[in-house]
Amino acid sequence: MAKRRSRLQRAAEVPTSSMADIAFLLIVFFMLTAVYTTNQGLRFQFPKDDPTDLNIQPEEAIHIKVLGEGTYQVDRVPMTRDEMAGYINAKVQENPSKPVIIQTLPEVPYAAMVDVFDLLKQLEVKNVSVPTESEIARWRALGYFQ
Repeated sequence: MAKRRSRLQRAAEVPTSSMADIAFLLIVFFMLTAVYTTNQGLRFQFPKDDPTDLNIQPEEAIHIKVLGEGTYQVDRVPMTRDEMAGYINAKVQENPSKPVIIQTLPEVPYAAMVDVFDLLKQLEVKNVSVPTESEIARWRALGYFQ
């Protein structure tokens, strides 16, 4: 009987030696089968500051100045977003390759400029330009910008 009691008193053990291997394989499985998505976002490059490159003349383009969230000037005329959409759409219908220059004041939140980019994307404007500080200074000297 003593032998029987020693067998009964022994604690039951769960084999955990391969538990780490199984966990590692599950991690690898989920990493390989996960769906990877890429956000398209806005596709544009920041302009390079080249003093010899002034191929867009402001008088030929639509000039949008972002003064704040919801506050815009288009060709020196204050407009709302809806008015701006109608104005730009009419101009682009006349000339689909007409450039659009977006100037944003430094203190304006980035989201305000993104709203303008979204509007231009909805209107399917193809030629969008963001001038550098030196271009703005040169155009201001010529009297194009305020």
